[in-house]
Amino acid sequence: MLPSIEQLHQSYIQSHTTVTKVVADILATIQSKDKEINSYTEVFGDEALRQAELVDSKLARGEKLGLLEGVPISVKDAILIEGYKATASSRMLEDYTATYDATVITKLKNAGAIFLGKTNLDEFAMGASTENSAFGATLNPADITRVPGGSSGGSAASVAGDMAVISIGSDTGGSIRQPASLTGIVGLKPTYGRVSRFGLIAMASSLDQIGPFAHRVIDTAHILTAIEGKDVMDATSVDLDSSQLLDIEKIKHADVKGMKVGIPKEYFIDGIETDVRQAIDEVIETYKTLGVEFVEVSLPHTEYAVPTYYIIMPAEVSTNLARFDGIRYGLSELQNSQDLQEVYRASRAKGFGNEPLRRIMLGTYVLSSGYYSSYYGKAKQVQNMIRQDFVNVFREVDVIITPTSPHTAFTIGEKVNEPVSMYLEDIFTVATNLAGIPGISVPTLSNSGLPIGFQLMSNHFQEQKLLTLAQAIDNIRYDKFNNQ
Repeated sequence: MLPSIEQLHQSYIQSHTTVTKVVADILATIQSKDKEINSYTEVFGDEALRQAELVDSKLARGEKLGLLEGVPISVKDAILIEGYKATASSRMLEDYTATYDATVITKLKNAGAIFLGKTNLDEFAMGASTENSAFGATLNPADITRVPGGSSGGSAASVAGDMAVISIGSDTGGSIRQPASLTGIVGLKPTYGRVSRFGLIAMASSLDQIGPFAHRVIDTAHILTAIEGKDVMDATSVDLDSSQLLDIEKIKHADVKGMKVGIPKEYFIDGIETDVRQAIDEVIETYKTLGVEFVEVSLPHTEYAVPTYYIIMPAEVSTNLARFDGIRYGLSELQNSQDLQEVYRASRAKGFGNEPLRRIMLGTYVLSSGYYSSYYGKAKQVQNMIRQDFVNVFREVDVIITPTSPHTAFTIGEKVNEPVSMYLEDIFTVATNLAGIPGISVPTLSNSGLPIGFQLMSNHFQEQKLLTLAQAIDNIRYDKFNNQ
C-alpha cells in the first residue's frame, strides 16, 4: 500500500526518498499492472517525471515544501486538464483536447500535486460498473473477475491498485462512494457547492460534485481543504464561513465521544448481503465502545429516491448532452451528411454508446410537452421532500450511518444487459445527491473476502463531523492492519 500524504511529505523532507523515485515507481506499477486493470485512459509519464524533478530541485535548494507538493494524483477523465485529452470515455470526445484547466486542477497545480494521468469511467459518468466505457471495462484490483463500481471506477481502481496516492473523481448519484466501497478505499462526496464544478464535463448539473479517493480518511480531508471554496466560474459554488472549514488536527484526533448517529430503518432492509450487514454491525459496535450513541431514525421518502433520481438526472443529461451536435467540437459526421438534422443524427448515433442514448431518450421524454409536469415537476417536488427528511433527522443526530452498497462487487458482465438492475446499485447513495448533503464511504473493519464499505452522511457543510467520525474507524482499521 502506498504511503499517506503526510507520510510521503515526511519522507521527502527527511530525504528518505525522492519525488522522482516515488513517481517513477508508481509509473512502473502502472506499466506492469494496468494492462490488465485498465484504470487509466492516458498516462502523463514524461510530464509527471519532469514535475517530480522540479520538486526535487526545490528540496535540494532547501526550500520549504507544501504538504501536497510531489503527491502523485490521478484524475477522472471527465475533468479537464489543459493540453490533454478529455474524453469522458466516449467516442464522441475521443479526440477532444482540453483548452483550459478545471478549477480543482488549477488549485491542485498551485498546491504542487503531480498528475499521473486520466482515469477510465462509465461513458459520460453514466453507470455503476465502469463497463460502459468506450475504451473497455476497468477491473477491480481486489478481484479481477469483478467490477470496481462506477462511474469513477478507474479512479477507485488506480488508488486501490497502488497506481496513485490520490484520485479525483465526480459523484452524481454515488459515483465516488460506491466504487470506493467495492474496491476497499475511502471516497468522499462533499456538500453540493463546496467544490467548484467548473471544468467538469457535466452529466446532471444540479447533482454533480467533485471529490477525492484515498486509502486514508485524513487524506480526503487534506484534498478537500485544497480544492474547496467559492469560484467565480461556478455560480453554485459557496464561499465557506469559519464554522464550515475543516480542523485537520481535530479530525486526526477523532474524539467522537458523545456524538449521536442515526440508523435509518429504511436503509437496513431485506436484500443486504449477510456479510455486508455483519461488517456494518461490527462498525456500529466499535463506535459504541468509543462513546458514540446510536438512535433509530426515519427517512420516510427513501423508497422514492431512485425513481426520483432517474427522472431528474436523465432530464439534465438530455439538456447537457445536447451540446454534442457534431458542429462545434467532438466527433462530427458533417462531411458525410446532406443536411443539418442528418449531421446531428449521424454524429450522435456514432459518438454515443447505448447508456447515454438511453438516458437522453428518457430525459427528453420526461421534459416533453404534456409530460413535464407529470414527471419532472413531480420528481422535483419529491426531491424537496427527501431533502426535508434529512433536515428533520439532522435536528436529532450529528451523522447518519448506512451501507454504501447492499452487496460486494459483482462479476464483470453480470448486470451489463440489465439496466434497471444496474440503476438499483444507487439505492443507498442517490438520496445524498438529491439532498445536496455530504457523504463518505469508508472500508469496514472486516479484512476477509471482498471489500465492504459503510456510508456516513451529515448535514450541509458539516464535513468536519463526517470526517471525524470516519477517521475514528480509520485509525482502528490501520492499527489493526499494522499489527498483523
